Amino acid sequence: MSLHAKFIRLSLSVFVGLFLSGHLTTKAGDFELYTPFRRIAVPPGESIDYSIDVINNTDGTKEADLTITGMPAGWNYTLKYGAYVIRQISVLPGEKKSLSLKVEVPLKINKGTYRFQVVAGDLYSLPLIVTVSEQGTFKTEFTSTQPYMEGIATSTFNYQATLKNSTPELQHYGLSADAPAGWVVVFRPNYRQATAVDLEANSKVDVAIDIDPPDKTPKGTYRIPVRAFTNETSANIDLEVVITGTYSMNLTTPTGLLSTSVTAGDTKRLPMLINNTGSSELHNITIAAEAPINWKVTFEPDRIDMIPPGGSARIFTIINADKKAIAGDYIVTVESVVPETSSKVSFRVIVKTPMIWGWLGIFIIIGALGLVFYLFRKYGRR
Repeated sequence: MSLHAKFIRLSLSVFVGLFLSGHLTTKAGDFELYTPFRRIAVPPGESIDYSIDVINNTDGTKEADLTITGMPAGWNYTLKYGAYVIRQISVLPGEKKSLSLKVEVPLKINKGTYRFQVVAGDLYSLPLIVTVSEQGTFKTEFTSTQPYMEGIATSTFNYQATLKNSTPELQHYGLSADAPAGWVVVFRPNYRQATAVDLEANSKVDVAIDIDPPDKTPKGTYRIPVRAFTNETSANIDLEVVITGTYSMNLTTPTGLLSTSVTAGDTKRLPMLINNTGSSELHNITIAAEAPINWKVTFEPDRIDMIPPGGSARIFTIINADKKAIAGDYIVTVESVVPETSSKVSFRVIVKTPMIWGWLGIFIIIGALGLVFYLFRKYGRR
């Protein structure tokens, strides 16, 4: 090798050595960025909050420009120190600074693994990995944990639902139901009656749904579709109402006549009918009465085990009027009762005085006339 070539080779070696010594003065571990969670799995639309320590273990103050590289398209982020958004940091020897990095994962995103880096100038690079755990969509979710209920036709059925806006925008949702004629459906978002609700991006609201069928609704299963909708997105729930039947009865007399008469102190036996006018069986029917003071009202029988739909049961109402009752009109009320319904009728009872008091009055009158006649005959000529 010539002297000239050796000189050039030596010069290059010195130059490279000087270059490396000038740019690699910070050894590994002397200056670093640290976060305890470098790989995180989240669903679409989630926000990730990183706490990042900037550590200077050198003997001199270090300054570095802070950048985020490789951030996926459509992702938003904010890098702060305290309340301030920063782009550069200076750290004294032997100290550390804590930064916060907020990364917002969009809702409309493919399932997969995404990588980006936090870079401090040419001093350190912190790689971060985010795994999106499911396929993101632009959609609305309308769900209920209990979409099926059953009860009698006179009940109001109360459902609890959740409306979620899984879109990146505020949505104005209308609320509607496709119910049979005569049915009433009321929506209560946040427990206030309304037919519409505004919902921020990636947020949800509780919606109470009250369904009130007509009282005479036949026994059966009814499907009530309810819908939350905007111009861009919508979602449905199929609510199911099972009507177990209707409960109704009619208490009357065989002739329909609701008046009678009785002599004070005597007993009147009245036939009555309990008709099941509903679509469900009536069980454990009891009968009760309201009567004037000192009157007694009993029933035969006083309890009925069951009446089928469309059937009837015959009972007797036994009225015992107070023996001191004066002549006049009185009201006796009779009621048949089951837990689900009842029926009540009122009788007009005409009280008559006993015949003995009539004959006694006649005898008194005759006696009085006889006494007058006697006195007239004895003293009339004087």
